Amino acid sequence: LLIFNLCLGLIFLLGFFHIKNKNYIISKSHEELPCLPKTNVMFLKTHKTASSTILNIMFRFAERYNLTVALPAGQLLHLGYPKTFKAHFVEEFQAIGQNYNIMCNHLRFNPLEVQKVMAANTFYVSILRNPIPLLESSYVYYKGDVPAFRISKDVNEYLASPMKYYHLEDYKQNIYARNIMWFDFGYDNNAEDNKKYIQTVLKEIEQNFHLILITDYFDESMILLKHTLCWDLDDVVYFKLNSRSQDTVQTLTPESKEQIKSWCSLDWQLYLHFNQSFWRRIEETVGLEQLEKEVKHLRMRQKELMETCLLDQDAVEKNHIKNKALLPYQSGATSILGYNLKEDLDNRTLRMCQKMVMPELQYMSYLYAVQHPHKKRKQLGLPLLWTSFLEK
Repeated sequence: LLIFNLCLGLIFLLGFFHIKNKNYIISKSHEELPCLPKTNVMFLKTHKTASSTILNIMFRFAERYNLTVALPAGQLLHLGYPKTFKAHFVEEFQAIGQNYNIMCNHLRFNPLEVQKVMAANTFYVSILRNPIPLLESSYVYYKGDVPAFRISKDVNEYLASPMKYYHLEDYKQNIYARNIMWFDFGYDNNAEDNKKYIQTVLKEIEQNFHLILITDYFDESMILLKHTLCWDLDDVVYFKLNSRSQDTVQTLTPESKEQIKSWCSLDWQLYLHFNQSFWRRIEETVGLEQLEKEVKHLRMRQKELMETCLLDQDAVEKNHIKNKALLPYQSGATSILGYNLKEDLDNRTLRMCQKMVMPELQYMSYLYAVQHPHKKRKQLGLPLLWTSFLEK
């Protein structure tokens, strides 16, 4: 009996180790399986956060995989912004339903309506920027459009006593002047700074979004995006778009910087919260050592593409852009930079380079014409580079 029990115990142990070993092999091989790129992505495009560069990345990815983009209906240039998003702001929503893959044009987030347009397995991502440089950028860019900015001399005068210029009855015209990111996420940018309310909103955003990137660490954000979506390096390589010339940057005083933290306290707390979770995510997903290597690769690839594509190796002032079809939309007191491409590029390289430097409105208009060939073209008042390609 004793020998029988010993044999039984031995068989049990051998079986246990066999199962454990088998599980180890299964889990190890599972880890090594290449992941499939996520092709259903909703990017909430926030203002003055380098989001135009990400929109270009999303559009190029959509073309690479022949995906459908949720584009603004009719002659709209945004998805109804600054109105709260509704599904009918998307071209042919009634016919296409939930079969869009990519959504990335400006909208004011409204989760239930977005879910009507995007598939259940959609990956939700957005980007935030430190509110101090963000407010200065908004001030210069929207100076002519925002009453609170228009009547103040410069950004420091505005911030010295914002309520002197910011009138609540004009809140619809003044959205860029206070807590703009909070507004873009669908919340009241004039809400009281209440701890319980802020915690509720932060929790909601965490539930609605799988990933929040940080503009101030843009290359690191692109590496995290690449890993999380299982994309290639060339899917996230970029040329900086919609940036402005340095001579239009206004220098903030130390007092103004402190004032922004309280004047835009909702944005400030939003940023602090997700800046922390961003670095936690980096450590979990990539690791700091690997991150450093991959950022280096990204910059090398970017430099390589700039040498292939660009005449001037960098962005140039609006007056120096030779091909007016590549001229970005200009706003306020800014000079939005653009690019000149090298001449004599072969057709394939030329198309690749054109797409990397294509300003937002032109690219959106081109995709609209490709996806909806029977609809009237978008009226941008800009020369369209793509007409000849579409007619070939």
